[in-house]
Amino acid sequence: MDMEKATNIKEIDLSKIEKGEIKTFWLDLSEDAMGVPIKIPVMICKGMTEGPVLGITAAVHGNELNGINVIQRLFNNDLEVENMSGTVIGIPIVNIPSYIRQERYFKDGSDLNRIMPGKENGTVAETYAHRFKEKVLSHFDYLMDLHTASFGRVNSFYIRSDMSKPITKKLARLQNAEIILNAPPGDGTVRGAAEDLNIPAITIEVGNPNLFQKKMIKSGLAGIHNVMSHLEIIRDEQEIDNSNTVECISSRWLYTDLGGLLNVHVELRDIVEKGDHIASLRDAFGNEIKKYVAPEKGIVIGKSVNPVSPTGSRILHLGKIKKQ
Repeated sequence: MDMEKATNIKEIDLSKIEKGEIKTFWLDLSEDAMGVPIKIPVMICKGMTEGPVLGITAAVHGNELNGINVIQRLFNNDLEVENMSGTVIGIPIVNIPSYIRQERYFKDGSDLNRIMPGKENGTVAETYAHRFKEKVLSHFDYLMDLHTASFGRVNSFYIRSDMSKPITKKLARLQNAEIILNAPPGDGTVRGAAEDLNIPAITIEVGNPNLFQKKMIKSGLAGIHNVMSHLEIIRDEQEIDNSNTVECISSRWLYTDLGGLLNVHVELRDIVEKGDHIASLRDAFGNEIKKYVAPEKGIVIGKSVNPVSPTGSRILHLGKIKKQ
């Protein structure tokens, strides 16, 4: 679908968008040191009848790119506005300064997904986060926040959701994910800021950083379609298959206690037993200096792929599997 050229706005006003329209905007969020506005892209599709507002965000970390293409494909190829109810708002790039620099963190070194909802009169990053909450997040009735692994790591297709809440539990299970991790939203996250506004939210980890992965993007789109069907934004049938989904009640990262060159021996979604050899650390001469073993049974949610590992580096993300 070809959309008209995006217009500049200072606020999102859904009442000014006609039913049956798809609009794109550049929303003023902050200003740089020259006083030039920092604008984020906003995509809005308003259905023919009243209904919920589904928000989909991506690139809260500037190098997490898969979610960008998920939102682009959704709006450009998949939405049939004449058959829709409610509204879908897509923010393909939340963290513009970091996206431009192709980096994870905000330009002052802050993690934007650890300082939400920010502060009205805070640091550069806190102000940016606060304005995002006020100008964007507050319009949503539901949130799907798309992420990927960070630099030097890879992720399975997994969901972070508070599984104690029926709504977010349902949203998670609609994703057909490889792994669902029970994770009540932590302080400082976009998901946590949404929940503080009584907006049911899940985090979708869609693969790896700094690239587009077709299979992961397709999986992310399928889950969004299921949610839109569940919320009756669209009338399509839900395609749900949780037969291979593993649910975890908790998780933890394992870290090195020495420095060296790390080789992780297990793959994503491998189930390891307590005592299994999961990684080796070697010195600059190739001598093995440490073997790491699994402290308990679990499933590999994510892992390090960067061999260069100073003391305290991540080895792998281990999920504790829910008993059936």
